[in-house]
Amino acid sequence: MSKLILASASPRRLELLAQIGIVPDQVVPADIDETPMRDESPRRLALRLAEEKARFVAKSNGGAFVLAADTVVACGRRALGKAEDVSEARKFLELLSGRRHRVYGGMCVIAPDGTERSRVIETQVKFRTLGSDDLKRYLSHDEWQGKAGAYAIQGFAATFVKAISGSYSNVVGLSLCEVDGLLRGLGYHPKEV
Repeated sequence: MSKLILASASPRRLELLAQIGIVPDQVVPADIDETPMRDESPRRLALRLAEEKARFVAKSNGGAFVLAADTVVACGRRALGKAEDVSEARKFLELLSGRRHRVYGGMCVIAPDGTERSRVIETQVKFRTLGSDDLKRYLSHDEWQGKAGAYAIQGFAATFVKAISGSYSNVVGLSLCEVDGLLRGLGYHPKEV
């Protein structure tokens, strides 16, 4: 059985995979430039970053399955990355307040024989209108740090979510339905526990 490498440092992705009985043999974060290209759509950005991460790690790990993912929160055509500071986090949340936005989850699996499969999963999320007290309370914690769009749906920000259409796990960091299908389709089966 070939080993599985997760090309991500995200603890949320590890937790999600464990939820469906998949425990990567190794975690190797990909060191790539995540700067969006000029006029690149959020959907395309999520896919490109997932593919680049997978290829980067697969280059030095032949004979293994490599799984990479990237999450992009988009408000219209604007991609909201990880906020640099609390001020930017506040701006992101103010932008999402009372609106529907999209979360694009790009994922890419490369099999030991070099076969590559990629997908983009789209989830729509609607936030309720956020008041200044909501923002102050949320931003007083560190939960916004390191999160696309400056929020974690599985944490306190769950109180902001009025509606969701699509994969919940995609918003957390990895669509479990899709990743299971991609891995199995390429011949990877989790070890029996």
